[in-house]
Amino acid sequence: MQKKKVGLVSLGCAKNLVDSEGLLAALVRSGYELTTSPAEAEIIIVNTCGFIEAAKEESIDTILEMATYKEKGRCRKLVVTGCLGQRYPQAIAREIPEVDAVLGTGALERLPQVLAQLETGRRVVAVEAPGGLTGGPRILATRPGTAYLKIAEGCNHRCSYCVIPQLRGPLRSRPEEEVVAEARSLARRGAKEIILVAQDTTSYGLDLYGEARLPALLKKLAACAEIEWLRLLYLYPERITSELLTTMAEEPKICRYFDIPLQHVNDRLLKAMGRASRQEQVVRLLAGIRDLLPEAALRTTFIVGFPGETEAEFAELVSFVRREKFDWVGAFAYSAEEGTPAAALPGQIPEEEKTRRRDELLRVQRHISLERNRAWLGKKLAVLIEEAGEGRGRGRCFRQAPEVDGVTFVRGRGLGPGQFVQVTIDRAGLYDLGGRVENEPTQ
Repeated sequence: MQKKKVGLVSLGCAKNLVDSEGLLAALVRSGYELTTSPAEAEIIIVNTCGFIEAAKEESIDTILEMATYKEKGRCRKLVVTGCLGQRYPQAIAREIPEVDAVLGTGALERLPQVLAQLETGRRVVAVEAPGGLTGGPRILATRPGTAYLKIAEGCNHRCSYCVIPQLRGPLRSRPEEEVVAEARSLARRGAKEIILVAQDTTSYGLDLYGEARLPALLKKLAACAEIEWLRLLYLYPERITSELLTTMAEEPKICRYFDIPLQHVNDRLLKAMGRASRQEQVVRLLAGIRDLLPEAALRTTFIVGFPGETEAEFAELVSFVRREKFDWVGAFAYSAEEGTPAAALPGQIPEEEKTRRRDELLRVQRHISLERNRAWLGKKLAVLIEEAGEGRGRGRCFRQAPEVDGVTFVRGRGLGPGQFVQVTIDRAGLYDLGGRVENEPTQ
């Protein structure tokens, strides 16, 4: 019997991509053939994001776009999975009749069984307690040399603007030995860089061991000879301990890269947001990082236009960004999400004003990012090559996480994906770096 072709579109964050990779592996095990062409796919799966309004819109637009392949392509079944499916299962089934099945985050493991059910002509809505895939086989969808590793699922924080606990459930850490085993497996498959992800990586272990165990996990991972680079994403500021900083300083395999979502710095707004950190603590933390690791790259995200944010409080945030000089800043206009405490707060700010504040903050940061990049002119950096052509390539250095930061353009012979090369930086732009290879690539 000819295998049915399945295409999968993955939206949203790296954690969702890990889920998508697990779904791809489950599909292959169940006898399906994968295709990257929606026009060729008989079954199309959209693994959605539903975090904020912009993400919901992108997910819905993608679902509707894929639905057109029921008319112009070979698609016979359209399946929606992930966070939007967890959040609005009945609405999706009701409002988009082209959708044949909806699976929430806690029902992802049931995908093969649901596809079998669809053969009977039924429509299926499968929503259970929120969750996600952790562990198990994956078909990697990242660029050569890099793989994400989910060390925990869910979140115990209760930020007033956030729906993640509703979509992913409470914190559920994976056992250390399981994480280490998967990291080794990924490295043997060619991953030179392992990127640890969770909703909050710094809370890793609290539920399993009664204490945060990220430093201990990092030491075990760094001891694996197969692993060359470790990168951490999603570090909550109040859980970045001196032990974690010392571990990152002592282990050369760990990238000196800090992704710390701060969201704001005004103490009144931080309290209203349900955030545990306060500005004075954050200032001390950043100073401590720079004292210990002066060349560390710092990335953060901020929310502007939170209900009641005054011009003075926004100006306080802008001044903080100018003073602290982050390498990278992401800024989001506040999105009032139904079911969150913040959506019911007075002082909701008009969309155009939120957009103005976001654009102003990013305009200020652009000059800082350029300045931070220019500081690397004339210096040597290790670069992991992701794409290569004749005499040139493109990759990332320790300062650059996939997708969200810039890249490093490399000039040199014999470059290939998945190689590390030493590069002397001679160009620095707003986002990207450029340079020439100083030695032959290493496999």
